[in-house]
Amino acid sequence: MSKQIYGRVALIGLGLIASSMFWAMKRAGLAGEVTGFARSAETRDTARKIGLCDRICDTAAEAVKGADLVVLCVPVGAMGAVAEDIAPFLKPGATVSDVGSVKRAVIDAVAPHIPEGVHFVPAHPLAGTEHSGPESGFAELYDNRWCLLVPVEGTDPEATARLRALWEGMGANVDEMDADHHDLVLAVTSHTPHLIAYTMVGVADDLRRVTDSEVIKYSAAGFRDFTRIAASDPTMWRDVFLTNKDATLEILGRFTEELFALQRAIRTGDGQQLHDYFTRTRAIRRGIIDAGQDTAAPNFGRQTASGEPAE
Repeated sequence: MSKQIYGRVALIGLGLIASSMFWAMKRAGLAGEVTGFARSAETRDTARKIGLCDRICDTAAEAVKGADLVVLCVPVGAMGAVAEDIAPFLKPGATVSDVGSVKRAVIDAVAPHIPEGVHFVPAHPLAGTEHSGPESGFAELYDNRWCLLVPVEGTDPEATARLRALWEGMGANVDEMDADHHDLVLAVTSHTPHLIAYTMVGVADDLRRVTDSEVIKYSAAGFRDFTRIAASDPTMWRDVFLTNKDATLEILGRFTEELFALQRAIRTGDGQQLHDYFTRTRAIRRGIIDAGQDTAAPNFGRQTASGEPAE
């Protein structure tokens, strides 16, 4: 049984990430009390109805009062305003963290509002599903997933160690990284793949020669897996691209160059180049499975209609 790490934790924003944090903290007994706040009254009502958090507050100020850890679980574009809002009510010695998938922009927006005597340890759990909202969370979301901590210069190592212990207690593997490197890594592993998925789904929508029913009926050929990624929360992803602009554009530029090279290989009938390229990229998939970050079960381990894993 994990021991309690924080007496009181406040979750600001109550979507998939925050709700999964609550259930994961409860599962392991990591927090004495968890308070929650969401901007929308409807979200707060839903949270109360499903027992999400020990106490749902009607203002962010009330939620953070007396909290040892405050986690900002709002879209990246809203982080600065929320930090400004809660700053006067933060307890001395408290830690403020976040779960945003961009780090440099969050640090620039939040750090100026953090009062003297309050620690700021940005974080990013690399976990999620295509679902959002307070009802989408579950305790196992972070099991064997990675959480990256990006402590700002001058951060108390004790505050970072305590936050690390919380994430490990919620099932995650934890690494530390500097903000700019984080943003480049995520542009490769998450941000650009999402943009490509959105684009592919958009192309299918534009191609009126292929009817909607055909796209849906034959989607298991590969298109379906793009649609899962492209179903993610639009506000969150809009903010990601606006705030991680440089790294995303760099990787998109590289992607475009590779795409042109493949187009040329197809046009000129260069089967050897295509085969070599696909052999190299296939090995990446094997590496992801070996690292325990996905299943080798056929069809991504999806269940068939009978409830059995697909052959």
